[in-house]
Amino acid sequence: MTKLLTLLLTLLARMYVWRFRPVIVGITGNAGKTTTKEAVAAVLATRYRVRATGGNLNNELGLPATIIGDHADAYYREGGTRMFWLSVLAGGIAGLFGSAQRYPEVLVLEYGADRPGDIRRLAARFRPTVAVVTQVGDVPVHVEFFASPRELAVEKAQLVRALSAQGDAVLNGDDLSVLEMRDATKAETHTFGIGPGASVRVSDIHVKYSGERPVGVSFNITADGASMPCVVSGVIGAGVARAAAAAVAVGMARGIGLADAVEAVSRMSPPPGRLHILSGIRGSIVIDDTYNASPAAMHIAIDAIRELPGRKVLVLGDMRELGSYSVQAHQSIGTMAAAVADELVAVGESGRFIADAAGNQLAPERVHWYPDSAIAAPEVQRLIRSGDVVLVKGSQGVRMERIVREIMAEPQRAPQLLVRQSARWLTK
Repeated sequence: MTKLLTLLLTLLARMYVWRFRPVIVGITGNAGKTTTKEAVAAVLATRYRVRATGGNLNNELGLPATIIGDHADAYYREGGTRMFWLSVLAGGIAGLFGSAQRYPEVLVLEYGADRPGDIRRLAARFRPTVAVVTQVGDVPVHVEFFASPRELAVEKAQLVRALSAQGDAVLNGDDLSVLEMRDATKAETHTFGIGPGASVRVSDIHVKYSGERPVGVSFNITADGASMPCVVSGVIGAGVARAAAAAVAVGMARGIGLADAVEAVSRMSPPPGRLHILSGIRGSIVIDDTYNASPAAMHIAIDAIRELPGRKVLVLGDMRELGSYSVQAHQSIGTMAAAVADELVAVGESGRFIADAAGNQLAPERVHWYPDSAIAAPEVQRLIRSGDVVLVKGSQGVRMERIVREIMAEPQRAPQLLVRQSARWLTK
C-alpha cells in the first residue's frame, strides 16, 4: 500500500511541478533545517507566493504532499492515516486543474535522509533550483543507517549535485563537510556563516536582554560589503544567526536586497521547540529546544546558554539513531554539559551515558538520571529555583516537551508554545 501511495503521490506532484513551474528551494542538514526553512520562507515571501514544508513532511510521502497542497495542519492533527493520504490524493487531483495564479511561485522544501539513497531519490524526482545545506557535524543524526558520518555527508551532497548550472548552492562555510560540497556542482555557490570567508557573514552574536531577562538574539549580517544589524525575538543561539544568514543568501540569489531580507528575518516567528525562550515557574527562564536532538544540535544548544546569567539546569534526553556512535556521542555531550551546568538531569536509556560522563566533573548530588520524561518532569520541577536558566532538549522519541509543560509558567498556553501538542501526540 505504501509503495502504491508513494508512486501515486510522486506522479501527481511531478505533474504539479510540470504545470506550475515553481522555483524549488531544497534544504537539508543535520541541525537547523526547520529554522532555516522558516527564515528562507520569510525572506522569499517579501516578493513571491511561498509554501514551505510543514511538520515532518520531508520524505517520499511528505515532500510530494507539500508540493500538492498545504497539508501540514491536517497531518499534525491526524498523522499518516490512510484517510489522510487519500484526501491528499483526491484534493490534489482536483487542484491540478486550478488557477496557476493561486499556486505558489516558490516551494521551500526539506529533504530528509533516514537511509542511504533517500535524498538522491527525492532530488531526482523533484530537482531543486536552490539547494541549502545547513550543517552535518562530526556525528550527525541518522548515522545509524549509514556506514560512517562521511557516507551521510555524501548523501546530503546529492541535493547539491542535483542542481543545474543555472542553480544556486547555499552552503554553511563553517562546516568543512558542507563546504566541500561546492565541488559536487556546477551551480553558483554562496556561503554563509561566522567565518571571515563567508559570502553572507554573521558577527557580534549576543543575547538581547530586557532588563535581566533574555528576549532574543542580536547580530550583524554582512554581504557585498554592506552590514546591517538584525534581532530575532523569542530565541537565542548562534544557530538562529546562521539560519538568518542562509536565508539572506537565498534571498540575494533570487534578487532580494540585503535590507529587505534582513527586515524579513527580523519579523519572523521561529517555530516552537527550537531554543525558544519561555517563562518558567518561580521566575526561572526555560530554553525549550525539545523538537529533536543530534550531537551537533546539542552543542549549539549548550553553547547558547553559556553566557546567560543565573544558575544553569541542563535537562538532556537521548539522542536517537546514532548506532555505534551512540555511547561516545552521549558521553561527549555529558562532558560538555558538565562544564556549563550547576545541575544536570539526564533522561532516557542513553541518557545514562550523559550522566556518567558529567559525573566525572560534577558532584554526585548535582547529577540526576531518570528513565523517561514523565518520571523526570516532577523531579525537574522540584529542582528549580528563582532565577534559574533551564535548558530542555532531547530527541523526539523521548518527548522532552512533557518536562517543559511541567515547568513553564503558563502551561495553559502549551498548545500554542510547545511542539507535539495535538491530540494524536498527547495520547501517545
